[in-house]
Amino acid sequence: MQVLIALLLAVVGFAAPAAAETIYVSNEQDNTVSVVDGAAMTLSATIDVGRRPRGIALSVDKKALFVAEGDDNRIDVVDLAKRQVVGQLPSGADPEFFVAHPDGKRLFVANENDNLVSIVDIAAGKVIGTVDVGVEPEGMAVSADGSTVACTSETTSMVHLIDARTLDLIDNVLVDTRPRAAAFSPDGKRLWVSSEIRGTVTVFDTGTREQVGKIQFEVPGIRREGVQAVGIEISRDGATAYVALGPANRVAQVDTKTLAVRRLYLVGQRPWHVALSDDQKRLISANGNSGDISFIDLQDQEVVKSLPVGRGPWGVVIGP
Repeated sequence: MQVLIALLLAVVGFAAPAAAETIYVSNEQDNTVSVVDGAAMTLSATIDVGRRPRGIALSVDKKALFVAEGDDNRIDVVDLAKRQVVGQLPSGADPEFFVAHPDGKRLFVANENDNLVSIVDIAAGKVIGTVDVGVEPEGMAVSADGSTVACTSETTSMVHLIDARTLDLIDNVLVDTRPRAAAFSPDGKRLWVSSEIRGTVTVFDTGTREQVGKIQFEVPGIRREGVQAVGIEISRDGATAYVALGPANRVAQVDTKTLAVRRLYLVGQRPWHVALSDDQKRLISANGNSGDISFIDLQDQEVVKSLPVGRGPWGVVIGP
């Protein structure tokens, strides 16, 4: 009987091994991308890239990583098997953030200095179109069906909606001061936009472009101006949103139906962006001022580890 119990315990213990995922983090001040073993929560490699890497995204087939190099006016292409830069794409001036279109063929890039969104044909290696937007564009998002691209402009305090097929500007919507990030709900019916200065997230109906709700974040012991909403990640089922709160050193967990803040996680200093694991059980935050990433166990609702990666971690994505 004791042997049987021991065997059962062993099976339970090994029934759900940690996912074999890889975390990629852009280090803005080091000109590198850190490669982290997600299961072991250890740094496994560092890839040299261009100057001032910020926005990063996986290719649709998850074989390559695209990295926006703000001071080099280009997008580096990293081969994930080789873990090295194998090519560059034009991006327009000062690319800060971008999204890979679900068709796998195009990147939509925010050009901060030129007040443009550039559309890059990946295979052809050239810019095939531009869209005029507001001053200091940064945040980019694309709907799951690929029909609509959103871009925030920090100085204009707007979110701009672009038809991904025609590249026409559909609408310009006023938001709170200094919008930094945007995210579509999985069903495409809602658009979430963060405001760094106001410390809010505004939620819009994508059909009517009307505001349907606003989240005001409050952190005990932190003055309101110290709570600055930046990166947003929405769970695959659309039920939960996670918002990085910058110098408040917190990530907020938000119920997307009620817009209530359910929990605040204390992470490293000044989290910029966050990423969900494929199984949706873990959240990673890139903490710009402390040079690390935080691992948040969403089932146990706790931060389980902080791992140093490089100077100025900014963007984070999770791949296989």
